[in-house]
Amino acid sequence: MARWLPRSTDLTRFCQKLNRVKTLEDDMMETSFNRCLSTIDLTLLGIGGMVGSGLYVLTGTVAKEIAGPAVIVSFIIAGFASLLAALCYAEFGARVPKTGSAYMFTYVSVGEIWAFLIGWNVLLEYMIGGAAVARAWSGYLDSIFNHKIKNFTETHVGAWQVPFLARYPDFLAAAILLVATTFISFGARVSSWLNHVFSAISMGVILFILIMGFVLAQPKNWSIQEGGFAPYGLSGIMAGTATCFYAFVGFDVIAASSEEARNPQRAVPRAIAFSLGLATGAYILVSVVLTLMVPWHTLDPDSALADAFYRRGYAWAGFLVAAGSICAMNTVLLSNLFSLPRIVYAMAEDGLFFQVFSRVHPRTQVPVVGIVVFGLLMALLALVFDLEALVQFLSIGTLLAYTFVAASIIVLRFQQQKGDVLAPAAAGQPNPEPHEGPSRGELKEYESFSDKLQLVDREKSKEQREPGQLKAAFEPYLEFLSDFHPGEVVTVAVVTLMVSAICLCSILVFGNTHLHLPTWSYSLLLVLFSLGFLLSLLLIWAHEQQHSTQTFQIPLVPLSPALSIILNIYLMLKLSYMTWLRFAVWLLLGLLVYFGYGIWHSKENLREPRPQRVSARYVVFPGGSLEERVQAVQPSSQPATGLSDTDTDDCKR
Repeated sequence: MARWLPRSTDLTRFCQKLNRVKTLEDDMMETSFNRCLSTIDLTLLGIGGMVGSGLYVLTGTVAKEIAGPAVIVSFIIAGFASLLAALCYAEFGARVPKTGSAYMFTYVSVGEIWAFLIGWNVLLEYMIGGAAVARAWSGYLDSIFNHKIKNFTETHVGAWQVPFLARYPDFLAAAILLVATTFISFGARVSSWLNHVFSAISMGVILFILIMGFVLAQPKNWSIQEGGFAPYGLSGIMAGTATCFYAFVGFDVIAASSEEARNPQRAVPRAIAFSLGLATGAYILVSVVLTLMVPWHTLDPDSALADAFYRRGYAWAGFLVAAGSICAMNTVLLSNLFSLPRIVYAMAEDGLFFQVFSRVHPRTQVPVVGIVVFGLLMALLALVFDLEALVQFLSIGTLLAYTFVAASIIVLRFQQQKGDVLAPAAAGQPNPEPHEGPSRGELKEYESFSDKLQLVDREKSKEQREPGQLKAAFEPYLEFLSDFHPGEVVTVAVVTLMVSAICLCSILVFGNTHLHLPTWSYSLLLVLFSLGFLLSLLLIWAHEQQHSTQTFQIPLVPLSPALSIILNIYLMLKLSYMTWLRFAVWLLLGLLVYFGYGIWHSKENLREPRPQRVSARYVVFPGGSLEERVQAVQPSSQPATGLSDTDTDDCKR
């Protein structure tokens, strides 16, 4: 029976396959896409992706059913957490100007299987986002015509009473998705132009809502008689925050479009900062005027803003808001349909997804197959699924992507090999010179005896610290960590930090409610896991990190990514168990795709290491003598016959 058990070497090789990272090209500005997008184009794409159904639908849904007027606080917290994640996306987008967003960022820093799972969840995120917006678009248009479309469909087609499915098939939502898919297929320039038009109309409508809303505001709607400002308490605010993350999903469309940006090193960070700031301000101000115009418990979740104006006697204003909101939702549809095929393209180009999706149309320079196929899938989701179920499912995929991108920033910033490769490549510079040290698995040649002595001296001295190495100030206290390869201790610390964050957030969320822990054990566990989180953070900080002046870097690393990680995990745990159950099923489907197709067709799987014939090692003994040891490396299929004449001559030199 023992012979059927896998050998340790096989398990090691298998784990290495799962955690292999993507090899980037020397010139990352080279692409089959059309680099035609400016900073303004990317900013409007981000605004269009964020300011849509989240503004016109989620504000009313969260205010009435989850947080009350404290939806304002929910949006502030969600905006802050999104800012931490957005800064991580900005750094990656500038350093790695390739399409793929969170998938690509995870692939170049953490490992293949994690990148695939993130990409797999991002696919679902965009599909659900597009389907949810299409249903909101349909509901707003239906409200303009006094729900005649809904009544006609229920009368002639029928109604369903199935959990997580819509009451009736929404043919209008499916139709608008098919129309948007057609326009996206025409290329990036057409998509950008349409987004400019709809974004301009949307921002005009938002400005009208704010002015008119403050004129009609009634402070009594926040009074105790109406339930108060936070009727659902702190738990309602945090639960609302998790749902409000749907509003800020759109900023990663900028990172996904970096391969079509003219100057991604500058345009991507600026566009992310501008779009997120404007969108957060819009959400907060619109939430204020909405809950001040009418009592929060009387809001219509399907069309809150338009209905609020109708009830205040301004039917014309409600009609204008409904029409403007449709234009805003069009920008979100364009954003989702613009990003999704590019994520699929990146995965297919790397061999992790079906190769047919990596085809780019020679004239329009867009992945037409991915646009058409996933446009049809979005239309199917919008046709049959319920909006609330879709929105809850979307939040968990977004939060997971944010968490892995934040962890990837820490790993990348403290890794010598990957940092030395990525930073110059992103700036269009050649790879590091040989004296900067050999990469892992690569043998280094030294031409003279003095070079060998310099190698020994450099290994013994710690004056020149490289990324991932222990800082000189901490070496007397943590000397045992100096023997590890640069970046290894940081990687272990990042894993420990994430595990501590999961345990800490689990105690905070479930300790008093589901686990019913005594006060002493609750407090003890909080202290222990908090110490684990802080010690991991300090251990990471005790190592040297990369410092680049050529591309944007997120400040306060590792603190900023660590805060993003713990906040995202906390918000994920606040979601319902049904959301986690559906998420687990989707992950299992993804693992089937990866182990059935991706792991075998991965381009990294086709890269074979080049065999090296000679390896020279020099060891200094306490007596001060230098001993040279030569090892012949030959293919296993050939018997070892010693060194060739050429090898011997090289050693003598």
